[in-house]
Amino acid sequence: MTLNRRRFLTIAAAFAATPAVAKPHHWQGRAFGADVAITLSGPSDVTKRALHTAQNLIAQMERRFSLFQADSELVRLNTGGSIVPSAALLHLMQLSDAAHQITQGLFDPTVQPMWRALAEGRRADHTLALVDWTQVSFAKELVQLGQGQALTFNGIAQGYATDVISDFLAEQGFNAALVNIGEFRASGGDWRLGIADPFHGLLATRRLSEGAVATSSPMATPLGSKGHILHPKQHPHWSTVSVEADSAAMADALSTGLVLADLELVRKVRHIPGIHRITLISEAGDLTTL
Repeated sequence: MTLNRRRFLTIAAAFAATPAVAKPHHWQGRAFGADVAITLSGPSDVTKRALHTAQNLIAQMERRFSLFQADSELVRLNTGGSIVPSAALLHLMQLSDAAHQITQGLFDPTVQPMWRALAEGRRADHTLALVDWTQVSFAKELVQLGQGQALTFNGIAQGYATDVISDFLAEQGFNAALVNIGEFRASGGDWRLGIADPFHGLLATRRLSEGAVATSSPMATPLGSKGHILHPKQHPHWSTVSVEADSAAMADALSTGLVLADLELVRKVRHIPGIHRITLISEAGDLTTL
């Protein structure tokens, strides 16, 4: 069995039962190159307004963090090497730095030149020295990349967007919602999600009423023999990693980085506050839950 998306969490069941005045409303669309969806429970007129605003917020974040929009904030940073950051970009840099430290450098957004070389069928040897998050400096006044560096937020931006939308909905008083922007974050309700692997299919289900879950699989998007999750010094240890956490951004980044981690490091990360469960799927299809 093969799947063509990096994320493999799919909704197996949604709300059990809700009052007619607060019936579920569902929106589906596309963002960050993937299918996205939001399910809310509330009065129809209020819910429609909230979903409209949520769509606009998602579009704004794409304009900041997409590699495929020529005028995005990220593309302008990569092209010019420096930029005065928006508050959102600065926050994402801070979150990326935290994930880099937690994973002992395995999560590294500076992998973009390496990824691009391989995606274009070129050798990546000359890009290896560019993969070094410690060469990047960031502050409110300026974000500065090292010479020749470029960033990708494909391992965290979807989770970040999921958090932004979830927080907005909570501020609007929605206490029962499921947001899926490549990663999932829930509030209220009783959601059942499936964890699947690109080779071994559906292997586990998880119930989620609060918090977030993100899943990464290197071979979901093949890039030669390596898969799309890259590092200059490490190869994937796991076929799939799923992280359940308070934050979708952190779950996203950690599931990406921990694909490259040995079991000892995964165990250490599991005990960090805000991380609730980590599911590992080996290349043989064996499932380990921490």
